Amino acid sequence: MKTSWRSASIVASAVAVLALTTACGQEKADGAGAQNVGATVPAGGYGADAGGGYDVGSGGTQDGQAGGADAAGQAAEGAGKLAVSENAELGEVLTDNAGRTLYRFDQDTAEPPKTNCDGDCAAAWPPVLSDDASAGEGVDPSLLGEVTRPDGTKQLTVGGWPAYRYAKDAQPGDTNGQGVGGTWYALAPDGKKANTASDLPGLSTRKDPKLGEIVVDGNGMTVYRFMKDEAWPKPVSACVDACLDKWPVVAPVAVNDTKGVEKKGLMTFTRPDGAKQQTIDCWPIYTFAGDKAPGDTNGQGVGGTWYAVSPEGKPIGAPKE
Repeated sequence: MKTSWRSASIVASAVAVLALTTACGQEKADGAGAQNVGATVPAGGYGADAGGGYDVGSGGTQDGQAGGADAAGQAAEGAGKLAVSENAELGEVLTDNAGRTLYRFDQDTAEPPKTNCDGDCAAAWPPVLSDDASAGEGVDPSLLGEVTRPDGTKQLTVGGWPAYRYAKDAQPGDTNGQGVGGTWYALAPDGKKANTASDLPGLSTRKDPKLGEIVVDGNGMTVYRFMKDEAWPKPVSACVDACLDKWPVVAPVAVNDTKGVEKKGLMTFTRPDGAKQQTIDCWPIYTFAGDKAPGDTNGQGVGGTWYAVSPEGKPIGAPKE
């Protein structure tokens, strides 16, 4: 695994976090702690808001949220002996004993393990229970663990990441959940995302031919700022309710999980619904549901209020005030 951009020590990261926590009136920054994989920790969740993005023009229906008959009979259950399946597009994918694809959620955390998919989200993405899970051929048993969900059940973790199935996968081998909302990805056997050879940091930069140097998330998706938000004296998001259908928030990123992004003002804050959101230069950041692949910048200039973000947190191309 490429680790050059993660080479900073835990101590150095903690010092950096402490230096940033007072930048915008935030009392605590996320992402500095770590825990051994498999340790059981209390789970917290975003509730129904954690479904992982929405389809543009969906009329408020959550992308990936199984509705009606699609969700019928879907429930959390064990995985049995885990196996590795070869997918033509994704490469090696982790499956349960019935050949069903397992997934991970970007708004969860692995260090420490924590699930942020509950309520309606868990109906669309049933958690994989840990009670009967075992490592089959090609699966490292030391990577398997569990996390306690809000209802007290134990959910399987792989490399620290809570594991799920997707309600719309009807047959063994289906991977309909891959990339849903820009936050759901099939699990590779080592707990990483399947077919993500680039192994990007949580936040980094890339050179766009039209916009110049812009910030992207861990999936290579363009990051945006909303001109109606506030940063001082503390971050405030003006994107709520239906706005979040099209502009999912960027979940917390550890300071040492970034590359090329200005560290000052790199912090998280708590939204009114209890969800945590990442900021750059204290400004809340988002992705755009209309961007379907890394490199897309379809959100640039939308409504005259949404703009890609520079490494310093500035809105690229926004009219000067």
